[in-house]
Amino acid sequence: MKTFKLSAEPRTVLGKKAAKALRGESKIPVVLNGGKLIELPFAGTLRDGEKIVEIGNGKGLITTDLVVSQDAVRKLVYTPDIFAIELDVHGETRMAVLKDIQFHPVKDTILHMDLLEVFPEKPVTLEVPVKLEGHAEGVKAGGKLTLSMKKLKVRAPYTAIPERLIINVDNLGLGKTLQVGELNFEGLELVNAKNAVVCAVQLTRAARGAAAAAAAGK
Repeated sequence: MKTFKLSAEPRTVLGKKAAKALRGESKIPVVLNGGKLIELPFAGTLRDGEKIVEIGNGKGLITTDLVVSQDAVRKLVYTPDIFAIELDVHGETRMAVLKDIQFHPVKDTILHMDLLEVFPEKPVTLEVPVKLEGHAEGVKAGGKLTLSMKKLKVRAPYTAIPERLIINVDNLGLGKTLQVGELNFEGLELVNAKNAVVCAVQLTRAARGAAAAAAAGK
Protein backbone atom coordinates (compact mmCIF):
# COMPACT_ATOMS: atom_id res chain seq x y z
CA MET A 1 0.00 0.00 0.00
CA LYS A 2 0.93 3.61 -0.45
CA THR A 3 1.67 5.65 2.67
CA PHE A 4 -0.24 8.79 3.60
CA LYS A 5 1.18 11.19 6.19
CA LEU A 6 -1.34 12.81 8.53
CA SER A 7 -0.88 15.08 11.52
CA ALA A 8 -3.54 15.09 14.24
CA GLU A 9 -4.13 16.92 17.49
CA PRO A 10 -5.61 15.35 20.66
CA ARG A 11 -9.30 16.16 21.19
CA THR A 12 -10.07 16.77 24.84
CA VAL A 13 -13.49 18.46 24.64
CA LEU A 14 -16.08 15.89 23.57
CA GLY A 15 -19.81 15.88 22.87
CA LYS A 16 -22.13 16.94 20.04
CA LYS A 17 -21.75 20.65 20.68
CA ALA A 18 -17.95 20.47 20.60
CA ALA A 19 -18.00 18.32 17.44
CA LYS A 20 -20.31 20.79 15.71
CA ALA A 21 -17.98 23.65 16.62
CA LEU A 22 -15.03 21.76 15.12
CA ARG A 23 -16.89 21.15 11.88
CA GLY A 24 -17.64 24.86 11.70
CA GLU A 25 -13.88 25.39 11.64
CA SER A 26 -13.47 22.85 8.79
CA LYS A 27 -12.09 20.26 11.20
CA ILE A 28 -13.08 16.62 11.68
CA PRO A 29 -13.48 14.59 14.89
CA VAL A 30 -11.48 11.36 14.63
CA VAL A 31 -11.22 8.27 16.84
CA LEU A 32 -8.11 6.10 16.72
CA ASN A 33 -9.13 2.56 17.72
CA GLY A 34 -7.17 -0.64 18.19
CA GLY A 35 -4.63 0.80 20.55
CA LYS A 36 -2.68 -0.73 23.40
CA LEU A 37 -4.25 -3.66 25.30
CA ILE A 38 -4.08 -3.06 29.06
CA GLU A 39 -4.96 -4.78 32.33
CA LEU A 40 -7.70 -3.22 34.46
CA PRO A 41 -7.65 -1.39 36.74
CA PHE A 42 -5.16 0.77 34.83
CA ALA A 43 -2.30 2.12 36.92
CA GLY A 44 -0.63 4.18 34.21
CA THR A 45 -1.19 7.72 32.97
CA LEU A 46 -3.39 8.59 30.01
CA ARG A 47 -2.28 11.32 27.63
CA ASP A 48 -4.52 14.07 26.23
CA GLY A 49 -7.33 12.57 24.14
CA GLU A 50 -6.82 9.03 25.41
CA LYS A 51 -9.51 6.97 27.14
CA ILE A 52 -10.02 3.35 28.14
CA VAL A 53 -12.64 1.10 26.53
CA GLU A 54 -13.38 -2.03 28.56
CA ILE A 55 -13.49 -5.25 26.50
CA GLY A 56 -14.13 -7.72 29.33
CA ASN A 57 -12.09 -10.26 31.30
CA GLY A 58 -10.33 -7.48 33.16
CA LYS A 59 -8.86 -5.98 30.00
CA GLY A 60 -9.28 -2.75 28.11
CA LEU A 61 -8.07 -0.88 25.05
CA ILE A 62 -6.73 2.64 24.93
CA THR A 63 -8.42 4.66 22.20
CA THR A 64 -7.53 8.23 21.25
CA ASP A 65 -9.86 11.09 20.34
CA LEU A 66 -8.26 13.31 17.71
CA VAL A 67 -9.00 16.19 15.39
CA VAL A 68 -7.74 16.76 11.83
CA SER A 69 -8.50 19.36 9.17
CA GLN A 70 -10.75 18.71 6.17
CA ASP A 71 -7.96 19.75 3.79
CA ALA A 72 -5.46 17.37 5.40
CA VAL A 73 -7.52 14.26 4.55
CA ARG A 74 -8.90 15.27 1.17
CA LYS A 75 -6.40 13.17 -0.81
CA LEU A 76 -6.85 10.28 1.64
CA VAL A 77 -10.64 10.13 1.35
CA TYR A 78 -11.64 11.32 -2.13
CA THR A 79 -9.75 8.63 -4.03
CA PRO A 80 -10.25 4.94 -4.91
CA ASP A 81 -6.80 4.15 -3.50
CA ILE A 82 -6.14 2.69 -0.05
CA PHE A 83 -3.37 3.85 2.24
CA ALA A 84 -1.37 2.96 5.30
CA ILE A 85 -1.58 6.17 7.34
CA GLU A 86 1.53 7.52 9.06
CA LEU A 87 -0.24 9.30 11.89
CA ASP A 88 1.71 11.96 13.77
CA VAL A 89 0.16 12.42 17.23
CA HIS A 90 1.63 13.16 20.65
CA GLY A 91 4.94 13.73 18.89
CA GLU A 92 5.21 10.13 17.72
CA THR A 93 4.31 8.20 14.57
CA ARG A 94 1.64 5.49 14.75
CA MET A 95 0.50 3.45 11.77
CA ALA A 96 -3.22 3.27 11.01
CA VAL A 97 -5.78 2.54 8.30
CA LEU A 98 -9.12 4.17 7.55
CA LYS A 99 -11.95 1.95 8.84
CA ASP A 100 -15.07 4.10 8.65
CA ILE A 101 -16.14 7.54 7.56
CA GLN A 102 -19.37 9.51 7.89
CA PHE A 103 -20.40 12.14 5.34
CA HIS A 104 -22.95 14.93 5.56
CA PRO A 105 -26.07 13.67 3.70
CA VAL A 106 -26.38 16.86 1.61
CA LYS A 107 -23.04 18.71 1.57
CA ASP A 108 -20.86 15.57 1.25
CA THR A 109 -18.42 17.02 3.77
CA ILE A 110 -16.82 14.66 6.28
CA LEU A 111 -18.54 14.49 9.68
CA HIS A 112 -16.45 11.86 11.45
CA MET A 113 -13.67 9.36 10.81
CA ASP A 114 -12.63 6.13 12.52
CA LEU A 115 -9.04 4.98 12.19
CA LEU A 116 -7.63 1.63 13.27
CA GLU A 117 -4.09 1.40 14.60
CA VAL A 118 -2.19 -1.39 12.85
CA PHE A 119 0.95 -3.38 13.59
CA PRO A 120 3.23 -5.38 11.25
CA GLU A 121 2.53 -8.70 13.00
CA LYS A 122 -1.24 -8.34 13.49
CA PRO A 123 -3.72 -9.17 10.66
CA VAL A 124 -6.29 -6.55 9.70
CA THR A 125 -9.30 -6.69 7.36
CA LEU A 126 -9.47 -4.10 4.58
CA GLU A 127 -11.42 -3.62 1.37
CA VAL A 128 -8.99 -3.64 -1.56
CA PRO A 129 -9.85 -2.40 -5.07
CA VAL A 130 -10.06 -4.99 -7.85
CA LYS A 131 -8.43 -4.53 -11.25
CA LEU A 132 -9.16 -6.85 -14.17
CA GLU A 133 -6.45 -7.51 -16.74
CA GLY A 134 -6.25 -9.53 -19.92
CA HIS A 135 -8.66 -10.22 -22.78
CA ALA A 136 -11.47 -12.62 -21.88
CA GLU A 137 -12.23 -15.40 -24.35
CA GLY A 138 -15.91 -14.65 -23.94
CA VAL A 139 -15.45 -11.02 -24.98
CA LYS A 140 -13.66 -12.16 -28.14
CA ALA A 141 -16.75 -14.29 -28.81
CA GLY A 142 -19.01 -11.24 -28.56
CA GLY A 143 -19.80 -11.13 -24.83
CA LYS A 144 -19.52 -8.21 -22.43
CA LEU A 145 -17.21 -8.26 -19.40
CA THR A 146 -18.82 -6.93 -16.22
CA LEU A 147 -17.28 -6.30 -12.81
CA SER A 148 -19.71 -7.02 -9.96
CA MET A 149 -17.35 -6.45 -7.02
CA LYS A 150 -15.11 -3.41 -7.29
CA LYS A 151 -13.52 -4.23 -3.93
CA LEU A 152 -12.81 -7.44 -2.01
CA LYS A 153 -12.31 -7.83 1.73
CA VAL A 154 -8.80 -9.02 2.49
CA ARG A 155 -7.32 -10.16 5.81
CA ALA A 156 -3.56 -9.98 6.32
CA PRO A 157 -0.92 -7.87 8.08
CA TYR A 158 -1.19 -4.38 6.63
CA THR A 159 2.37 -4.63 5.30
CA ALA A 160 1.28 -7.53 3.04
CA ILE A 161 -1.86 -5.92 1.60
CA PRO A 162 -1.43 -4.61 -1.97
CA GLU A 163 -2.88 -1.42 -3.42
CA ARG A 164 -5.00 -3.50 -5.82
CA LEU A 165 -5.96 -7.11 -6.44
CA ILE A 166 -5.03 -7.96 -10.03
CA ILE A 167 -7.28 -10.60 -11.60
CA ASN A 168 -6.50 -12.09 -15.00
CA VAL A 169 -9.61 -12.87 -17.08
CA ASP A 170 -7.99 -14.35 -20.23
CA ASN A 171 -9.69 -17.75 -19.71
CA LEU A 172 -13.14 -16.43 -18.81
CA GLY A 173 -15.54 -17.79 -21.41
CA LEU A 174 -18.84 -16.56 -22.78
CA GLY A 175 -21.59 -16.77 -20.16
CA LYS A 176 -19.09 -17.71 -17.44
CA THR A 177 -18.51 -16.16 -14.01
CA LEU A 178 -15.53 -15.87 -11.69
CA GLN A 179 -16.31 -16.37 -8.01
CA VAL A 180 -14.35 -15.39 -4.90
CA GLY A 181 -13.66 -19.05 -4.08
CA GLU A 182 -11.77 -19.46 -7.37
CA LEU A 183 -9.29 -16.70 -6.51
CA ASN A 184 -6.03 -17.12 -4.66
CA PHE A 185 -3.52 -14.47 -3.60
CA GLU A 186 -0.40 -15.54 -1.75
CA GLY A 187 -0.37 -14.40 1.87
CA LEU A 188 -3.91 -12.99 1.70
CA GLU A 189 -7.19 -14.37 3.04
CA LEU A 190 -10.33 -13.35 1.14
CA VAL A 191 -13.15 -12.75 3.59
CA ASN A 192 -16.07 -12.41 1.15
CA ALA A 193 -18.49 -15.31 0.57
CA LYS A 194 -16.83 -17.89 -1.69
CA ASN A 195 -19.83 -18.04 -4.05
CA ALA A 196 -19.95 -14.26 -4.56
CA VAL A 197 -19.48 -13.36 -8.24
CA VAL A 198 -16.55 -11.01 -8.86
CA CYS A 199 -16.89 -10.67 -12.62
CA ALA A 200 -18.64 -12.31 -15.55
CA VAL A 201 -18.83 -12.36 -19.34
CA GLN A 202 -22.45 -11.79 -20.17
CA LEU A 203 -24.17 -12.84 -23.36
CA THR A 204 -25.07 -9.79 -25.43
CA ARG A 205 -28.02 -9.65 -27.82
CA ALA A 206 -25.61 -9.89 -30.75
CA ALA A 207 -23.87 -12.92 -29.20
CA ARG A 208 -27.21 -14.64 -28.64
CA GLY A 209 -28.18 -13.97 -32.24
CA ALA A 210 -24.90 -15.35 -33.54
CA ALA A 211 -25.26 -18.46 -31.38
CA ALA A 212 -28.82 -19.01 -32.57
CA ALA A 213 -27.79 -18.56 -36.21
CA ALA A 214 -24.93 -21.02 -35.76
CA ALA A 215 -27.25 -23.57 -34.19
CA ALA A 216 -29.81 -23.16 -36.96
CA GLY A 217 -27.16 -23.73 -39.62
CA LYS A 218 -26.13 -27.09 -38.23
